[in-house]
Amino acid sequence: MTTMESLIGLVNRIQRACTVLGDYGGDDGSSFSSLWEALPTVAVVGGQSSGKSSVLESIVGRDFLPRGSGIVTRRPLVLQLHKTESGTQEYAEFLHLPRRKFTDFALVRQEIQDETDRVTGKTKQISPIPIHLSIYSPNEGQSESIVQDIEAMVRSYVEKPNSIILAISPANQDIATSDAIKLAREVDPAGERTFGVVTKLDLMDKGTNALDVLEGRSYRLQHPWVGIVNRSQADINKNVDMIVARRKEREYFATSPDYGHLANKMGSEYLAKLLSKHLESVIRARIPSITSLINRSIEELESEMDHLGRPIALDAGAQLYTILELCRAFEKIFKEHLDGGRPGGDRIYNVFDNQLPSALRKLPFDHHLSLQNVRKVVSESDGYQPHLIAPEQGYRRLIEGALGYFKGPAEASVDAVNFVLKELVRKSIAETQELKRFPTFQAELAAAANEALERFRGESKKTTLRLVDMESSYLTVDFFRRLPQEVEKAGSPAPSNVDRYAEGHFRRIASNVSSYIGLVADTLRNSIPKAVVYCQVRQAKQSLLNHFYAQIGKKEGNHLSQMLDEDPALMERRLQCAKRLELYKAARDEIDSVSWVR
Repeated sequence: MTTMESLIGLVNRIQRACTVLGDYGGDDGSSFSSLWEALPTVAVVGGQSSGKSSVLESIVGRDFLPRGSGIVTRRPLVLQLHKTESGTQEYAEFLHLPRRKFTDFALVRQEIQDETDRVTGKTKQISPIPIHLSIYSPNEGQSESIVQDIEAMVRSYVEKPNSIILAISPANQDIATSDAIKLAREVDPAGERTFGVVTKLDLMDKGTNALDVLEGRSYRLQHPWVGIVNRSQADINKNVDMIVARRKEREYFATSPDYGHLANKMGSEYLAKLLSKHLESVIRARIPSITSLINRSIEELESEMDHLGRPIALDAGAQLYTILELCRAFEKIFKEHLDGGRPGGDRIYNVFDNQLPSALRKLPFDHHLSLQNVRKVVSESDGYQPHLIAPEQGYRRLIEGALGYFKGPAEASVDAVNFVLKELVRKSIAETQELKRFPTFQAELAAAANEALERFRGESKKTTLRLVDMESSYLTVDFFRRLPQEVEKAGSPAPSNVDRYAEGHFRRIASNVSSYIGLVADTLRNSIPKAVVYCQVRQAKQSLLNHFYAQIGKKEGNHLSQMLDEDPALMERRLQCAKRLELYKAARDEIDSVSWVR
């Protein structure tokens, strides 16, 4: 049979592990699911000096909380009670001091103050980071925004659906103005999670009582109100212990003319039993949802751990293997971009299909073959003797001058493809998930790939310019041999020496050269893409990292380690994932080890 101690103990162990990981239900800035928020907890809330500390001390049966004027408790206190075997000594442990046992509870009070100051300083600021305190016993200057800060901090705890609210209100205060009840009403309007506690009943004016509150007439809750009589300041000053204080509390209710009929449902001991019984039922009800959250979180964390990868081995061989695997993963994605498995490679085709033809069409041949320029080039090429039949030197010079314009589009095509390839390298590195761990290696890989692309660009530029030079080096003779025949077929007589320098003669020369240049343009429009693909794209697919591989094989082990220097943020993420995964698996084992009574 499941005992109360095993249920509470289970939640306590999970809660302690959560606190170590920084999971205490607040927004810690991480994307991890919060297991803390799924755990049932009891949140003690109340206005300043309403008796919160006294109620907690009464339940625990020990003096351990700081006291003083003003706001003393400036951090949440996560308090866990552990029952030990009869006759053992009581002691306390802080989670931030795991190897130190406090048997003097005055030192516990001092440590709470000191630990608060370590986080908040001594400027009376507040912090939502809790102090985690476990008690083992055989017995069961402030900023102007301090009010808003405290309310926001408290609200973050009590608005959780798994939070049991212990609302503390002093009897000498109108319940309608109680800070605790006001907050509880907002976050738990039906009163299903709220336990009302009325303190300082013995300090009410004579002739008055709190029966309207305790009997639920002033403000009704789903659970009964409980009255508490705390130790007086004089008792605290005299160090009256809790055993005596509890006896005096029982006597007060038993002999009270106002509350005697409620005596068996009043006092700190009854409150502790009431809360324990309710907490047990809540834990039982929440176990399925907690188990579901744990299993879902384990799946998510294991998936992320696979994504983040394992820590890098220390030996050079394993590091080299890792580097080669990373390169292969990158190359796979890079080739997918080129081959169409991923977008981007089509931009290379766009260079050949749109940019190159457009650039060829925009070449300034109209100016080069204008009547004025043709006359000038032909006359200069004739020298002191005019040409007899056809100005061959003039033709050659006009053609050579025109072909020179093709070098611009040829080089531009090479540069445009180089730009696309570099962009695909950048995209491929970004899309290679395995590389995200290693920013240093990413940079070296990018540098090596871009260096190779520059080499390919140099070879491609040489090749495409050679294509242009080849057109200049040897003209297609058949084209010019057909020209006289075409003229005769058209019925036009061959030009005589009389009209050799006439305007029509030069226009005919310009037209012939233009036709030939058009022929060459068609040839280059097809051959330049072939050269670029062969020298750049094909090389990028087949040997982009060949030089890099050769260099890597020569590296010392320390350089390999430097290359695989992981992103600190990812290292921290993996560490946190591993810790949380360990927590959730341990929590799952804890739950599985208990036989639940349904």
